[in-house]
Amino acid sequence: MVDQKRESIANPLRYTGMLPQEEMLEIGKKHKKLLIGLPKEDQQYEKRIGLTPEAVEVLVNNGHDVIIEKDAGVGARYVSTDYSEHGGFIVDSNEKIWNSDIILKVSPLTCKEIDKLKGNQVILSPLNLNQREPEYIKKLMAKKITAIAFENIKNEYDSKPIVQSMHAIAGSTSIIIAAEMLSNISGGKGVLLGGVTGITPTEVVILGAGTAAESATRAALGMGSFVKVFDSSVQKLEQLQNRLGVRLHTSIFHPQVFARHLLSADVLIGALDLHDTGARFFVTEEMVQKMKKGAVIIDLAIDQGGCIETSECHTLNDPVYTRHGVLHYSVANIPSRVSRTASIALSNILSPILLDLGSSGGIKPYLKANNSVRKGVYLYNGILTNERISDMYQIPFKDIDLLMAAF
Repeated sequence: MVDQKRESIANPLRYTGMLPQEEMLEIGKKHKKLLIGLPKEDQQYEKRIGLTPEAVEVLVNNGHDVIIEKDAGVGARYVSTDYSEHGGFIVDSNEKIWNSDIILKVSPLTCKEIDKLKGNQVILSPLNLNQREPEYIKKLMAKKITAIAFENIKNEYDSKPIVQSMHAIAGSTSIIIAAEMLSNISGGKGVLLGGVTGITPTEVVILGAGTAAESATRAALGMGSFVKVFDSSVQKLEQLQNRLGVRLHTSIFHPQVFARHLLSADVLIGALDLHDTGARFFVTEEMVQKMKKGAVIIDLAIDQGGCIETSECHTLNDPVYTRHGVLHYSVANIPSRVSRTASIALSNILSPILLDLGSSGGIKPYLKANNSVRKGVYLYNGILTNERISDMYQIPFKDIDLLMAAF
C-alpha cells in the first residue's frame, strides 16, 4: 500500500485514469466566402433562374455574397426586390456578374458570354453537349474555367438529381401540352384528352420508362387516357409498373409492333434517354406518316437530338409545327413553361451544393471530398476532364480523379 502510494505521487496520472496520450490537433475546414453571380437569361428562350430569393437569403446568412442582374428572375415571376429583401445585391449591368467567383446559369453560356469572363472561375450550368461546337470548349479552356454540367451532377444515391427533377416536370407538363394541342383552341381536332362515359378514351403511347415517362404516364392515367408504354428494357418496364401500382399496357420496343400501335395513337410522347442507347431514331418518318391526322407528338429527348425522326428543335415562342398532318411539339427546355416550379426545384439542389462548397474552403477541397458533384466536372482549371468531349473534338483530357490526387 505504501509502495502504491509512493508510485501514485511519482506518477499521479496512473491512478486517476489520465494516462498521457498523443496530442490531437483539430483541423477544421476553412470556410471560404463565395461571390455568386446570377446573370439574366435570354427571356425569349429561358424563364428559369437557379436560385430562389429564399435560397439567396440562406447563402447570405452563411457569409456569402450573391449578386443578381436586374430582372433576372422575372421569367419565374420573381421581381428584383424579392432578392434584395433577402440579402441579394441587384446590379443593372452584368459586367460585375461575369467577375464573380461562381456563375450560376440555367442555360448554357454563349460564346459571347464566355468572352466576358475574367477567368479562373467556376461555372455551374447545363452543357447540352449535342448543341456545342469545339470552339466553345476551347474558349472555356483558355479562360482556365472549372465547369460543372448540371446534367452530369450526381447525388449520394448515384442518380442525377437535376436531370430527374427536370424530367419529372417535363413529363407531367407534356400531358398538359398534349391536352391543349388536341383542343380546338390550339388548332387540334377538338378531342378531350382522357375520357368521359360513353366515349372511347384517348390513346397515349409513351416511348420510354424513365422518370419523364413515369410522370407522363401518371398524368395521362389521371386524366383517364388509355396508356401504352414501350421501352427496350424489361426491367425498366417492370419497375415502372411496380411504382405506379396499377396494371397498364407495357411492351418491349419492336419497330413492327410499335408501328401498329401508333396507328391508333392520339398522342405520342418520346421520352427515351438516347445516352443509354445506340439508336439514333426510334420513331421513323414513315411511322409518323401513318399516324392519325391531328395526332400529337411531343419529343422530350429533343435536347439530345430527339428520338423521333420528324422532330425539330423549336423555342418556347414558336414550339408547334405540323409534319404529315401530325402536330409536333419539341422544345428542349419544357420545364421553363412552369418556370416558378422548375426554379424552386433547381434551387433546392443547387443551394446545398453552394453551401457545401463554401464550408469546404473552395472548389478544390470540395471536389476532392465530393465524388458525386465531381462527376459533373468537364473542365478543371481549363483542363478537359470529360472523355466523351475528348472523343468528339479530339482534345486531350485528364481523369478528374487523378487531377484531384495531384493538386
